[in-house]
Amino acid sequence: MVGVVVYPKSNVKSCKSFDEFGISFKSKPGGLPTFLLVDRGDCYFTKKAWNAQNAGAAAILVADDKIEPLITMDTPEEENSSAEYLQNITIPSALITKTLGDSLKKALSNGDMVNVNLDWRESLPHPDERVEYEFWTNSNDECGPKCDMQIDFVKSFKGPAQILEQTGCTQFTPHYITWYCPEAFILSKQCKSQCINHGRYCAPDPEQDFSRGYDGRDVVIQNLRQVCLFKVANESKKPWLWWDYVTDFAIRCPMKEKKYTKECANQVIESLGLDVKKIDKCIGDPEADEDNPVLKAEQDAQIGKDSRGDVTILPTLVINNRQYRGKLDKGAVLKAICAGFEETTEPAVCLSDGIETNECLENYGGCWQDKATNISACKDTFRGRVCECPTVQGVRFVGDGYTHCEASGAGRCAINNGGCWKKTQDGKTFSACIEGKSKACRCPEGFKGDGVNSCEDVDECKEKVACQCPDCKCKNTYGSYECSCSGDLLYMREHDTCISKKLTTEVSWSFLWVIFFGLAAAGVGGYAVYKYRIRTYMDSEIRAIMAQYMPLDNQGELPNHQHADI
Repeated sequence: MVGVVVYPKSNVKSCKSFDEFGISFKSKPGGLPTFLLVDRGDCYFTKKAWNAQNAGAAAILVADDKIEPLITMDTPEEENSSAEYLQNITIPSALITKTLGDSLKKALSNGDMVNVNLDWRESLPHPDERVEYEFWTNSNDECGPKCDMQIDFVKSFKGPAQILEQTGCTQFTPHYITWYCPEAFILSKQCKSQCINHGRYCAPDPEQDFSRGYDGRDVVIQNLRQVCLFKVANESKKPWLWWDYVTDFAIRCPMKEKKYTKECANQVIESLGLDVKKIDKCIGDPEADEDNPVLKAEQDAQIGKDSRGDVTILPTLVINNRQYRGKLDKGAVLKAICAGFEETTEPAVCLSDGIETNECLENYGGCWQDKATNISACKDTFRGRVCECPTVQGVRFVGDGYTHCEASGAGRCAINNGGCWKKTQDGKTFSACIEGKSKACRCPEGFKGDGVNSCEDVDECKEKVACQCPDCKCKNTYGSYECSCSGDLLYMREHDTCISKKLTTEVSWSFLWVIFFGLAAAGVGGYAVYKYRIRTYMDSEIRAIMAQYMPLDNQGELPNHQHADI
């Protein structure tokens, strides 16, 4: 929502009706809505908002009166907390820091026109793909409308919360507020009935009556049991069981039916398959005069850190370490959690109907699109849309996402033919897409063109690039050509010439006869050589044998004995 900021000259705290001052903030036709800037103090936030709404303001900005971490504006706890107007406030309201309020007032006093954009989607940090959030609640079910509101929220939000947790999109932690009893009153009846561990951890009496019903210490112990159940469930890799336990406990173990007991709680725990002994060990001894490490950690967590203020009221929701400021219902909280994701990493539940508007449905969000294959670079996000070239069937598209995206890499020809030219004619398909290339379109052989928008058939006959021999007859076909020869001539495509079929036959037979006679001559020659070598070998062997028994003509007589002089 965009509006123009107005700081009233009178009734600056908006604690009275603006009709008493004759002031109206209704915008004129065609004008921007009016955002009323008022000061904090003197009356409740709801009263300020109601008076601003009746005066025609479209929103109210309440400037803090001191520099401090912001708190959550809440329904006042007073006698008229059930006033009808509380349910009829419809304008947005926001508490802003004193510094921002002073800056707005200074600009307005200088005569400047100040426009403000109220966008809760950007009010939360959104650094990564996971949202961390805390829910500060209470197991008490006898505190009136607030307790009813809390359990109604838990019941309605359980489904989305468990889906987000099971898919690893969120990290949820429940918390419970306690306070300590002043040392001077530890032995008093009030502290003993409202506290455990000797006044270290206390909760108010559910009925505000110490003489009947359950005591505050019962609430503290049940709160401690719910914290320990979450710890045990988290150690079992099933933190989402906390939502089942809280809803089942509220149904099966209400205070009104006197079932707000350990026995009833254990029955619910066992039905969820959790270890009761581990939870009892975590709870420890409520009567021990020592710190309980679990509740001590809860009290430490109540203290504000960085941009998050102290947690002082219930219920309180903290998302990405920033206190949520809005209505505690399923739709509003889910939107706030979805606003905590980095854009394009939101889970599917954040992109469902009723949570956000799909900007890609109308004209593909203004991004690149291929209507032939219904592929678009528009990617819907919780905050709007981004133009990002997609990945389809494992094929990545590259480009700016706005005017151009092109399939790239292996398999790209399967997606819209890689953005290249393609045509089927006479039962044959011709494509300019080159598979295996990152991105390339080239007209196939027999065509010419850019390969993207068109490829035209090359007339090989007309352009005299083929079938040019004297006896050739050329006929152009789509993507190729046909060449024939007159008479009994045969066309040889690789040589682009015509030869006689008869000559070809004679040449072929002559060639075969030459091969035949050549093989025969080689065989005869080989046989003669073979016979000659065998005969020579045999002669030498016979001569060697005979030489052992008689001297041959070409060998001298060898002496049989050798004598040595001694």
